[in-house]
Amino acid sequence: MAELMLIAGVFMLGVSVYLFANMILSTNQDSQSLVWASDDEPAKSRSQFIEFSRPLVHKFCLNLASKIKGKNYRERIQHKINTAGLSKELNTDEFIGLQFLWGLLFPLLLIFLNFTLELGYSPVFLVLMGFVGVYFPHIHVTTERKKRYQSVIVDLPFFIDLLALSTEAGLDFIGSIQRVVEKAENSVLADELGQVLKDLKLGSTRADALRKMAERLDMSEVTSFVTVLIDADSTGASISQVLKQQSTQMRLERFTRAEKEGAKASQTVLIPMMIFILPAIFIMVFGPIIIQFVSGGQ
Repeated sequence: MAELMLIAGVFMLGVSVYLFANMILSTNQDSQSLVWASDDEPAKSRSQFIEFSRPLVHKFCLNLASKIKGKNYRERIQHKINTAGLSKELNTDEFIGLQFLWGLLFPLLLIFLNFTLELGYSPVFLVLMGFVGVYFPHIHVTTERKKRYQSVIVDLPFFIDLLALSTEAGLDFIGSIQRVVEKAENSVLADELGQVLKDLKLGSTRADALRKMAERLDMSEVTSFVTVLIDADSTGASISQVLKQQSTQMRLERFTRAEKEGAKASQTVLIPMMIFILPAIFIMVFGPIIIQFVSGGQ
């Protein structure tokens, strides 16, 4: 066991030396290739863990991350970042750099604690923690995407109602979006509609701008809504009527989801009831009978 721990420690040390040498010998051209496309510094991450890790990633892991050239893998990562709404605070190279960093630091930290505090961790556990470190950025992105999904699902029917009212009041569809974006605050959907307006100002067609929003959110509800709007726009149908129909449909879908969640909750409640409540009831009811039976009725 001690020999395996020593081998693992030597391997991790060798990888750390390689990363350090790679950082020292990297050229300025390599560094320039890692600059963000907008030439701006990334926005501050909502995760303090990533903010703490970012200087280490930029110092030791970015050049190594840039050597990962798998096109499909990079496209999947970029898609995850976009759908999680993290494109302004995290790019593909940083994501891969975080995987390298914590894939090494997690087991290294545990090896150090294991030797100093004699915790008795097995090598298999240390290897598994390395995989946890590699998967950590995926966990963060998935969590942010779920939050984003919940925000959009809650706001979507309300926003569609506002768009319908605005179009009925005489505004065109783009003016209605502008009015909604101005009134809404701290909303994922409002930010995405604001991006639609920016795309339109840059020369995109209405259909293309809406499709880009659907791709960024990657939600079936939004994709369906965008498809209906594009079809109505191409056929000349009344936008206000289409928006009313979509609002009614979204509310019905939300009610259906609430019913499903309620049914799941009622079933989930049975688990703690079977584990904690029913045994206590059995003890209270049958306990005296069992004691009396064991003691022979005395």
